[in-house]
Parts: sequence; structure tokens; C-alpha cells
Amino acid sequence: MSKKKDIRALTKEQLRDFFVDQGDKAFRGNQVYEWLWQKGAHGFDAMTNLSKATRALLEEHFVINHIRVDQMQRSSDGTIKNAVRLHDGLIVESVLIPTATRTTACVSSQVGCSLDCKFCATARLKRMRNLNADEIYDQVVAIDNESRLYHGHPLSNIVFMGMGEPLMNYNNVIKSIDKITSEEGLGMSPRRITVSTSGVPKIIKKMADDEVRFHLAVSLHSAIDEVRTRIMPFNETFPLKDLREALEYWYEKTERRITYEYVVWDGINDAKKDIDALVRFCSYVPCKVNLIEYNPIDDGEFQQASKKALDAYISALEKRNIVVNVRRSRGKDIDAACGQLANKS
Repeated sequence: MSKKKDIRALTKEQLRDFFVDQGDKAFRGNQVYEWLWQKGAHGFDAMTNLSKATRALLEEHFVINHIRVDQMQRSSDGTIKNAVRLHDGLIVESVLIPTATRTTACVSSQVGCSLDCKFCATARLKRMRNLNADEIYDQVVAIDNESRLYHGHPLSNIVFMGMGEPLMNYNNVIKSIDKITSEEGLGMSPRRITVSTSGVPKIIKKMADDEVRFHLAVSLHSAIDEVRTRIMPFNETFPLKDLREALEYWYEKTERRITYEYVVWDGINDAKKDIDALVRFCSYVPCKVNLIEYNPIDDGEFQQASKKALDAYISALEKRNIVVNVRRSRGKDIDAACGQLANKS
């Protein structure tokens, strides 16, 4: 493996210092930084406003560990799934989800996942490593390019809902968002970004203290500890009481409502007590609820609940003036839907 440093691990100031140390002008660092982030250069030869000698110097000292889209699958509904090969040969998946008015990138933050949700295909893969900030950024660039090519407009939104638990890779996720939202990167508004977590209370509080400007979504799926622990065993470590306290802290600091993602399964969380518990949990902090269609992952334990159960949830939430949306899954025919990312490629 190359001993050269990945140049994208350097800040702009470090790049400027490198050129000064080489007897060159500091502004050369600005030029390289622009090629790396705004123009998405995959190699030093692409940096055409630098002299051949300068490009050779960069080649001597650095590498660019860019991702490669190994396989692209297109769904009948327009969804695109990318199998993304990382510089060390590992693969993650990311998804472009189109609607009539926008395109959303669903990006991964880990190879595999740190958590153990029973209903999620990704959780069956052990966590091999966290993604670096530039690897997350590259997924967004690739999907932005696909959005422009296939839908005629740039990417509209980003959700951190792909493989992995984003809050277990907090520093790199934040660095990637800083780059995505910077005018020196993609210049996207942080209000168009949602980070989805299964609920790590300590890091939710840290995000509030860090004054992040993106949206927060929580994969809740049950507001009863026993039920949630059965389907999401890590709930034993991070129980609902701690999650609630962290979310109250988040709202107090940010004044931004939370989105709860919630799948209703037959015989698991479709009873009146489950509905009452969710309505109660929603009363603690301003929120909205996305009821998500379940996508089976080759076993019989989890099955989509009946329409009657779903309607009962909707009715109970709406009676309390809680905004509720039903989210139909996209890309099921290519295993690109929620909970299906498992590197079958």
C-alpha cells in the first residue's frame, strides 16, 4: 500500500505551507484545493493550470484516494443505486432518489454498521471501518453528477441514511458536511441535509452544543423500551429515557423539530399500546413522524403491518396535531430501499 499521504486530509493552510516549504508561492495551495474539492479532480494530471513540474511534485508526495462507482443499477422508478469501491477495495452503497421536484442523495457513513437492528440488512454486515470525510463527499459528488445527467438538474437534498450509524462516525460526518456546505466545496445549504440516527444520546447533545445547522431524524420504530430493545438491541445501552432527554436538549438548543422514522410491523408494534406510546413520546419535543413502508430482507420475522394498523397510527397522531407522512419506498427492485443496503453486489 502507498506510503504517500492522501492529499485531501490536508487543510488549505497545510497545502499553502507545503508549497512555501517547497520554495513555491502559497497561492498554489489554493489552486490545488480548488481542484480537489470544487472540481473533484481524481488525479494530479487533471490540474491543468499547474505546471508539469508542480504536478510531478504532487505525484511524488501525495495520492488522491477517490472512490469509484463500481456498479450502477437503475430502478424502474428512476432510483439509482451505486456500489462504490473505496481505495482499499471495500464497497459501500449510495442511492439517488428522484421525485418530480427534486433529487435526494442517500449516503453511507460506515462500511457495514456499528449497530445491530434486527430488521436492517446493513446491520448483518460487521462494521469494517468508518468512512473518511472525503469518501462521504465523493458519494455526494457522484450522485450530483448522475442527477445532472439523468434528471437535468443538480442534487437537491442529502440524507445520511445509507449504510452505517452516522453518529458513530461523528467527526468525519461533520467534516464532510462542512465541505459539502462550504462555498469552496459544493456550496449546498445545510438546511437541505438530514442526518439520521438510531439514537446516540451523548452525540445528539454534542451536535446541539456544536450548533449544527442540518436537520435531525431518529429511527424510532417503538416508544416502548421492551419492544425497541427486541428489534434494536443497542436500546439496552441507550434507552428511551436517555434518548428523550437528549432530544429535549437538542430542541432547547436549536429550536428545530425532530423527524421520527417509524416502520409498523405485523405483530411487533401494531397494537394500541404501541400507538399510545408513540403519541406520548411525540408530546415531549416538537416533531413530525414519517411512517415508512417496510422492505423485507429475506426472512419472515418482520412483515409489513396491515393498512388498518397504519391508519390507526395516522388517526391517533393527527388527533394530536402531529404531522405524519407515509413514505413509500423507492428502488425496491434493485435492493436500494430503506434497510436493504447490504452489498449484494
